[in-house]
Amino acid sequence: PQGIGSPSVYHAVIVIFLEFFAWGLLTAPTLVVLHETFPKHTFLMNGLIQGVKGLLSFLSAPLIGALSDVWGRKSFLLLTVFFTCAPIPLMKISPWWYFAVISVSGVFAVTFSVVFAYVADITQEHERSMAYGLVSATFAASLVTSPAIGAYLGRVYGDSLVVVLATAIALLDICFILVAVPESLPEKMRPASWGAPISWEQADPFASLKKVGQDSIVLLICITVFLSYLPEAGQYSSFFLYLRQIMGFSSESVAAFIAVLGILSIIAQTIVLSLLMRSIGNKNTILLGLGFQILQLAWYGFGSEPWMMWAAGAVAAMSSITFPAVSALVSRTADADQQGVVQGMITGIRGLCNGLGPALYGFIFYIFHVELNELPMPESPSGSSVVTQYHLQQNSIIPGPPFLFGACSVLLALLVALFIPEHTNLNLRSSSWKKHCVSHGHPHSPQAPGEAKEPLLQDTNV
Repeated sequence: PQGIGSPSVYHAVIVIFLEFFAWGLLTAPTLVVLHETFPKHTFLMNGLIQGVKGLLSFLSAPLIGALSDVWGRKSFLLLTVFFTCAPIPLMKISPWWYFAVISVSGVFAVTFSVVFAYVADITQEHERSMAYGLVSATFAASLVTSPAIGAYLGRVYGDSLVVVLATAIALLDICFILVAVPESLPEKMRPASWGAPISWEQADPFASLKKVGQDSIVLLICITVFLSYLPEAGQYSSFFLYLRQIMGFSSESVAAFIAVLGILSIIAQTIVLSLLMRSIGNKNTILLGLGFQILQLAWYGFGSEPWMMWAAGAVAAMSSITFPAVSALVSRTADADQQGVVQGMITGIRGLCNGLGPALYGFIFYIFHVELNELPMPESPSGSSVVTQYHLQQNSIIPGPPFLFGACSVLLALLVALFIPEHTNLNLRSSSWKKHCVSHGHPHSPQAPGEAKEPLLQDTNV
């Protein structure tokens, strides 16, 4: 078999690390190029670009997952990494093509889906949670270091070197998949021919969402996830641009902000989350996380000084406990044969938010005229850019309107979450749910009736 050694979690971890390390290097250069390319409607265009990418990822993820069950994981790892990293060298060649290809690359920007399937192929049931945690921690670790490195190299040697380095790391990732990554799906577990049919139900991105209304508890959980993750997805797409262009952060300050936030989030999602789950319970942990998210978004919305952004960032790390707590609540309340469908619905809603959130934030920035008419002035002796007066004059009361909208959305999510029972089993309509669960599960891994299914893998929307 092709590859070095037996398939392992470490193969998947290296693929994820190299891909996101390459993109992390471009954090500071991308913000500059974005504003230079779209000087009048920076936030609106950023929202549209990220929104199109997110929606395309949501639509294509189930089909790519189903095809990887038939054709193997390695070829789709290669495909997703290649097309996700394809825009990188275009940054210096043609910025317009760079942003256009970023939007279209959303069709293949589902590396995590294939990586999770790869991990599932090679791990036992009791090992998967730890394996998934290792993959997620690797993603966070790559973004802790790379923006700071990219900002430093860009300031000392110029952005062209950063683009070349990011391109080289992306090529290294592709070569690593070609040479070192072995196929995780054995030949005997695949259909006899490549012409095996893929049903529309397997490729339908809305298949899991159609089941939302069949149980009131599932409906409450899904509404909570939608209302809380929509502003979070929009914030991820525009917040670093907001820090750079509106709050006057330097490239180094933005990189340091990402690093500190990443480290605090890792601590919150491991040590703090486990302590809270044991002491105050699952539902109360969700409510606490939503409360922190409301405080963080309101602080971002009204904050007008850099120190306020740093303080709100510490609160943002605590708000990151919400989604793991929601996933744990679902896994404890759903029956074993319904885990995959319920988790798949939640993941599908998050994928939909990744498309809607950035576009919504960009549109709200546009409505409230939160734009700069010029690039930031030269850096002051203190190391941070001097903020132009345009923004302060136009939006002195509410510097960040989308963040306040997000705080209101999360407040609604908190009110909905209050009605979620903590210890009630989900009484779902077993026949339709089991049929759906089987159709979206791995077609080659039969399980005993009493064996718990892995939540993240029974629905291809992941």
